[in-house]
Amino acid sequence: MKLMKLLPDLYQDNDTMKELQSIVNLETDKVQEALNKTINECYVSTSSELLSRYEKIYGLAIEVNKSDIKRRERIIARTRGIGTVTKKMLEDVAASYSNGEVEVIEKPEDYSFIIKFVGTRGIPSNMSDLVCTIEEIKPAHMAFSFEYILNTWNMISGLTWGQGNSYTWKQLREDVV
Repeated sequence: MKLMKLLPDLYQDNDTMKELQSIVNLETDKVQEALNKTINECYVSTSSELLSRYEKIYGLAIEVNKSDIKRRERIIARTRGIGTVTKKMLEDVAASYSNGEVEVIEKPEDYSFIIKFVGTRGIPSNMSDLVCTIEEIKPAHMAFSFEYILNTWNMISGLTWGQGNSYTWKQLREDVV
């Protein structure tokens, strides 16, 4: 915070006041930083130090060996997965892991449903936690599967072998179009 700007003009050339305000600036900056950090810890989406507490509150295993991003995904999915299981709830939970739009296709005749990732191409990175979360919230008699959007040969047929050779198989399947 630049406190000198808040003072009357007569203090602008006063070296003692500049030094004093410089010291006060450092302290107010520390207080502001601590306040911002505290506020960030109040929300799962920005928390890092209190993730273990959120995991405990929501009855999840505390997994400090996983990245903060994956831990946040699990916590957010758990918060979305509380209550009666609905198609919308399943879509919201799955979307929290994929960071994209998800469609749930119900198949009542088979006692199953399909989770289709329509907003992202490829396979989300945290599938193991998504599977565990779906298993925890879905009715026990229901089966489920996943559908992913991947590139087909026709979608990348415009690439020459030389161009295609600069990509990995994963990139060709999921990224390049």
